[in-house]
Amino acid sequence: MGTAQPLTRKERTTAIVGVCSGNLVEWYDFFIYAYTSIYFASLFFPSGDQTSQLLATAGIFAVGFFMRPLGGWIFGYIADTRGRKISMIISVFMMCGGSLMIAVMPTYASIGVAAPTLLIIARLMQGLSVGAEYGTGATYISEVSRAGRRSFYGSFQYMTIIAGQLLALLTVALLQLLLSEQDLKEWGWRVPFMIGALASIVVVYLRRTMRETATEADMKRKESGSIKALMQHKKAVLLTFTITIGCSLYFYTFTAYMQKFLVVSVGLPAPTVSILMASALVIFMLCQPIFGLLADRIGVRRNMIIFGLLSTFLVIPLLSAIKAVHDPYSAFALVVAGLIIAAFYTPVTGVLKADFYPPTVRALGVGLPYAVGAAMFGGSAEYVALTFRSMGMEEHFYVYVSLIGAITLISALLMPDLTKHGYLDGDGKVEENIGIRKFIGRRSVPNQVGH
Repeated sequence: MGTAQPLTRKERTTAIVGVCSGNLVEWYDFFIYAYTSIYFASLFFPSGDQTSQLLATAGIFAVGFFMRPLGGWIFGYIADTRGRKISMIISVFMMCGGSLMIAVMPTYASIGVAAPTLLIIARLMQGLSVGAEYGTGATYISEVSRAGRRSFYGSFQYMTIIAGQLLALLTVALLQLLLSEQDLKEWGWRVPFMIGALASIVVVYLRRTMRETATEADMKRKESGSIKALMQHKKAVLLTFTITIGCSLYFYTFTAYMQKFLVVSVGLPAPTVSILMASALVIFMLCQPIFGLLADRIGVRRNMIIFGLLSTFLVIPLLSAIKAVHDPYSAFALVVAGLIIAAFYTPVTGVLKADFYPPTVRALGVGLPYAVGAAMFGGSAEYVALTFRSMGMEEHFYVYVSLIGAITLISALLMPDLTKHGYLDGDGKVEENIGIRKFIGRRSVPNQVGH
């Protein structure tokens, strides 16, 4: 499992609170950029129409994602060789710095091209930080949770990712109520970034009280945190990547990009969309522990297969229906339906991926391939969607999401029975049990489904 000794219930609760509070603040900081960019896009990119300005800010949003693989690598190494705790504390400091930079950053009118350049640097810092957060956080939760309840505990990681987005949306909605649109464009958009920077200080204190789960013996092993050692688990790395790409693209389509989709493509007012998305995310957030318990009961593999099937075959009709609606109530119902589909995977993927690797390369194995997949497909979701829209082919984006979902479906079908062969509770023979032959064999033995 990776811990020196079992945790008490109180220690486990304290550990979950510590990792999840940081998770919330980090993702609040990361997503507040997406939700406020509609107000500051013209301040950093003054030329062009609204779509081109949003494309520019979406491109910088994607840049933040493309730093995540580096963050996953660096902080995965730190987590596997120096401890999960120190890795997560450093990542919070880095996110704080990026948010503080954006909060006080001069605009294009003041310093010219240096303004978007500094914006890119701030997003690079935040990208590194988030690249650390997911892999190390998932590893830590997997190591403090217990058999038979791992998906339930894992659900709190995504619950706080969603809570971070929700808090970002609620902050924007509150500012929209208190400030005029002119004030929001001039200075109001800076306020959420300052809040995020200050909240990080609280998180550092909470994470200092967390108990380390990596053992001294594991951290001192020669292979710990090594890319060479990670490549001994090639099938697991590939499976981590292919599971990530469909999940990540789908998630960002129905969360970060949906905010702009409802404004720019559907034509709903921005304040209405903020309330709509905040309400939908509340429902999505509350679904996490419920679907985590479901996964503990029916098996993580079944949850992933259900998500793969629904995302592959329903995303095109769902997005087409949202595009065609004219009232916020119909849009709300359809967005919630899309998010409930995502709830089949969100509670399970972090712990599932941690189960693919031994503790010596667990944080690196979860963080690096996840970060690459999330950068390539999740981080580029807005940019790809807006590019298709600018070309007059917005419906092609729906097909793109469906096709990538199909890859994740195939990956779910090829997964091993982790209760028997995973590293957390099984014999650790993951590599030997990934593949089409194992899938065919499982079809004739119904009881071989991971729980």
